[in-house]
Amino acid sequence: MTASSLILDGLGCIRGGRVLFKGVDLSLDAGDAAVATGPNGAGKTSLLRLIAGLLTPGAGSVTHQGAIAFAGMEPALDRDVALAKALAYWARIDGGGAGDIARGLDAMALTKLAEVPVRMLSAGQLKRATLARTIAGPAAIWLLDEPGNGLDRDAQARLEAAIAAHRAAGGIVVAATHQPLAMDGAVEIAIGGAA
Repeated sequence: MTASSLILDGLGCIRGGRVLFKGVDLSLDAGDAAVATGPNGAGKTSLLRLIAGLLTPGAGSVTHQGAIAFAGMEPALDRDVALAKALAYWARIDGGGAGDIARGLDAMALTKLAEVPVRMLSAGQLKRATLARTIAGPAAIWLLDEPGNGLDRDAQARLEAAIAAHRAAGGIVVAATHQPLAMDGAVEIAIGGAA
Protein backbone atom coordinates (compact mmCIF):
# COMPACT_ATOMS: atom_id res chain seq x y z
CA MET A 1 0.00 0.00 0.00
CA THR A 2 1.28 3.48 -0.82
CA ALA A 3 1.78 6.04 1.94
CA SER A 4 -1.47 7.50 3.18
CA SER A 5 -2.48 10.65 5.01
CA LEU A 6 -5.63 12.69 5.58
CA ILE A 7 -5.81 16.29 6.80
CA LEU A 8 -8.96 18.27 7.58
CA ASP A 9 -8.23 21.95 8.11
CA GLY A 10 -11.08 24.06 9.56
CA LEU A 11 -13.60 21.94 7.66
CA GLY A 12 -17.17 23.18 7.68
CA CYS A 13 -20.40 21.95 6.14
CA ILE A 14 -23.51 23.85 5.08
CA ARG A 15 -26.51 21.85 3.87
CA GLY A 16 -29.81 23.43 2.90
CA GLY A 17 -28.60 26.81 4.16
CA ARG A 18 -27.92 25.38 7.63
CA VAL A 19 -24.47 25.09 9.19
CA LEU A 20 -24.07 21.46 10.25
CA PHE A 21 -20.56 21.85 11.65
CA LYS A 22 -17.52 24.07 11.37
CA GLY A 23 -13.90 24.16 12.39
CA VAL A 24 -13.17 20.42 12.16
CA ASP A 25 -9.42 19.82 12.26
CA LEU A 26 -7.91 16.36 11.92
CA SER A 27 -4.59 14.89 10.87
CA LEU A 28 -4.27 11.15 10.24
CA ASP A 29 -1.26 9.21 8.98
CA ALA A 30 -0.78 5.60 7.92
CA GLY A 31 -2.38 3.23 10.42
CA ASP A 32 -4.52 5.89 12.10
CA ALA A 33 -8.27 5.94 12.58
CA ALA A 34 -11.02 8.35 13.57
CA VAL A 35 -14.64 7.90 14.56
CA ALA A 36 -17.27 10.59 14.00
CA THR A 37 -19.98 10.60 16.65
CA GLY A 38 -23.07 12.72 17.19
CA PRO A 39 -26.86 12.68 16.97
CA ASN A 40 -28.87 11.92 13.85
CA GLY A 41 -28.77 14.84 11.44
CA ALA A 42 -25.63 16.35 12.95
CA GLY A 43 -23.58 15.84 9.79
CA LYS A 44 -21.60 12.62 10.27
CA THR A 45 -22.46 11.32 6.79
CA SER A 46 -21.87 14.78 5.34
CA LEU A 47 -18.40 14.77 6.91
CA LEU A 48 -17.58 11.50 5.13
CA ARG A 49 -19.02 12.81 1.87
CA LEU A 50 -16.87 15.95 2.17
CA ILE A 51 -13.76 13.84 2.71
CA ALA A 52 -14.71 11.68 -0.29
CA GLY A 53 -15.09 14.76 -2.48
CA LEU A 54 -18.80 14.20 -3.01
CA LEU A 55 -19.72 17.52 -1.35
CA THR A 56 -18.07 20.93 -1.48
CA PRO A 57 -16.87 22.26 1.88
CA GLY A 58 -18.62 25.32 3.27
CA ALA A 59 -15.27 26.24 4.83
CA GLY A 60 -11.80 24.78 5.20
CA SER A 61 -10.19 22.04 3.18
CA VAL A 62 -9.52 18.33 2.83
CA THR A 63 -6.17 17.05 1.61
CA HIS A 64 -5.20 13.42 1.34
CA GLN A 65 -2.58 11.08 0.02
CA GLY A 66 -3.91 7.72 -1.12
CA ALA A 67 -7.09 6.61 -2.84
CA ILE A 68 -10.41 6.82 -0.98
CA ALA A 69 -13.16 4.18 -0.73
CA PHE A 70 -16.56 5.32 0.58
CA ALA A 71 -18.84 2.62 2.00
CA GLY A 72 -22.10 4.50 2.38
CA MET A 73 -25.50 3.48 3.62
CA GLU A 74 -26.53 2.35 0.13
CA PRO A 75 -24.70 -0.69 -1.28
CA ALA A 76 -23.94 0.80 -4.76
CA LEU A 77 -24.11 -2.69 -6.24
CA ASP A 78 -26.06 -3.78 -9.33
CA ARG A 79 -29.10 -5.56 -7.87
CA ASP A 80 -29.72 -7.62 -11.01
CA VAL A 81 -26.43 -9.53 -11.14
CA ALA A 82 -24.70 -12.09 -8.93
CA LEU A 83 -22.78 -10.66 -6.00
CA ALA A 84 -19.38 -11.70 -7.40
CA LYS A 85 -20.18 -10.01 -10.72
CA ALA A 86 -21.33 -6.84 -8.93
CA LEU A 87 -18.06 -6.77 -6.98
CA ALA A 88 -16.09 -7.46 -10.18
CA TYR A 89 -17.51 -4.27 -11.68
CA TRP A 90 -15.94 -2.22 -8.86
CA ALA A 91 -12.74 -4.27 -8.95
CA ARG A 92 -12.26 -3.35 -12.62
CA ILE A 93 -12.77 0.35 -11.84
CA ASP A 94 -10.45 0.22 -8.83
CA GLY A 95 -7.76 -1.81 -10.57
CA GLY A 96 -8.35 -5.06 -8.69
CA GLY A 97 -8.84 -8.60 -9.88
CA ALA A 98 -10.45 -11.93 -9.05
CA GLY A 99 -8.15 -12.49 -6.07
CA ASP A 100 -9.24 -9.19 -4.56
CA ILE A 101 -12.91 -10.10 -4.98
CA ALA A 102 -12.31 -13.47 -3.31
CA ARG A 103 -10.49 -11.72 -0.45
CA GLY A 104 -13.41 -9.31 0.11
CA LEU A 105 -15.99 -12.10 -0.03
CA ASP A 106 -13.99 -14.22 2.39
CA ALA A 107 -13.38 -11.35 4.81
CA MET A 108 -17.13 -10.82 5.23
CA ALA A 109 -18.14 -14.54 5.01
CA LEU A 110 -19.92 -14.10 1.68
CA THR A 111 -18.12 -16.69 -0.45
CA LYS A 112 -21.13 -19.06 -0.44
CA LEU A 113 -23.31 -16.20 -1.70
CA ALA A 114 -21.05 -15.20 -4.60
CA GLU A 115 -23.51 -16.44 -7.26
CA VAL A 116 -26.66 -15.11 -5.55
CA PRO A 117 -28.23 -12.05 -7.22
CA VAL A 118 -27.69 -8.93 -5.11
CA ARG A 119 -31.47 -8.32 -4.94
CA MET A 120 -31.87 -11.63 -3.04
CA LEU A 121 -29.51 -10.63 -0.20
CA SER A 122 -30.86 -9.68 3.23
CA ALA A 123 -30.16 -6.25 4.71
CA GLY A 124 -27.27 -7.65 6.77
CA GLN A 125 -25.84 -9.45 3.75
CA LEU A 126 -26.08 -6.25 1.71
CA LYS A 127 -24.16 -4.37 4.39
CA ARG A 128 -21.51 -7.11 4.40
CA ALA A 129 -21.37 -6.90 0.57
CA THR A 130 -20.79 -3.14 0.75
CA LEU A 131 -17.96 -3.73 3.20
CA ALA A 132 -16.56 -6.55 1.01
CA ARG A 133 -16.44 -4.08 -1.92
CA THR A 134 -14.32 -1.73 0.20
CA ILE A 135 -12.09 -4.51 1.54
CA ALA A 136 -11.51 -5.87 -1.97
CA GLY A 137 -10.33 -2.52 -3.30
CA PRO A 138 -6.86 -1.00 -3.15
CA ALA A 139 -7.90 2.29 -1.47
CA ALA A 140 -5.67 3.43 1.38
CA ILE A 141 -8.41 5.50 3.06
CA TRP A 142 -11.66 3.83 4.06
CA LEU A 143 -14.69 5.98 4.87
CA LEU A 144 -17.31 3.84 6.60
CA ASP A 145 -20.82 5.19 7.19
CA GLU A 146 -22.58 3.30 10.00
CA PRO A 147 -20.61 0.14 9.17
CA GLY A 148 -22.16 -1.91 11.98
CA ASN A 149 -25.80 -1.38 10.94
CA GLY A 150 -27.45 -4.72 10.24
CA LEU A 151 -24.43 -6.79 11.25
CA ASP A 152 -24.65 -9.72 13.65
CA ARG A 153 -21.90 -10.38 16.19
CA ASP A 154 -19.80 -12.53 13.84
CA ALA A 155 -20.00 -10.00 11.00
CA GLN A 156 -19.10 -7.19 13.41
CA ALA A 157 -16.02 -9.15 14.51
CA ARG A 158 -15.07 -9.72 10.86
CA LEU A 159 -15.43 -6.00 10.14
CA GLU A 160 -13.24 -5.11 13.11
CA ALA A 161 -10.62 -7.65 12.00
CA ALA A 162 -10.63 -6.19 8.47
CA ILE A 163 -10.22 -2.67 9.87
CA ALA A 164 -7.31 -3.80 12.06
CA ALA A 165 -5.62 -5.52 9.10
CA HIS A 166 -6.11 -2.47 6.89
CA ARG A 167 -4.57 -0.20 9.51
CA ALA A 168 -1.70 -2.63 10.12
CA ALA A 169 -0.94 -2.47 6.39
CA GLY A 170 -0.76 1.35 6.56
CA GLY A 171 -4.34 2.21 5.73
CA ILE A 172 -6.50 4.88 7.34
CA VAL A 173 -10.10 4.41 8.52
CA VAL A 174 -12.69 7.08 9.29
CA ALA A 175 -16.02 5.73 10.52
CA ALA A 176 -19.26 7.50 11.36
CA THR A 177 -21.25 5.40 13.80
CA HIS A 178 -23.70 5.28 16.67
CA GLN A 179 -22.61 1.76 17.59
CA PRO A 180 -19.47 0.61 19.35
CA LEU A 181 -16.68 -0.19 16.89
CA ALA A 182 -13.34 -1.54 18.08
CA MET A 183 -10.65 0.71 16.60
CA ASP A 184 -7.77 0.99 19.04
CA GLY A 185 -6.46 4.52 19.42
CA ALA A 186 -9.11 6.08 17.16
CA VAL A 187 -9.49 9.84 17.43
CA GLU A 188 -13.04 10.98 18.17
CA ILE A 189 -14.63 13.65 16.01
CA ALA A 190 -17.67 14.90 17.94
CA ILE A 191 -20.20 16.40 15.54
CA GLY A 192 -22.90 18.43 17.30
CA GLY A 193 -26.02 19.84 15.72
CA ALA A 194 -29.70 19.19 15.57
CA ALA A 195 -31.10 15.78 16.38
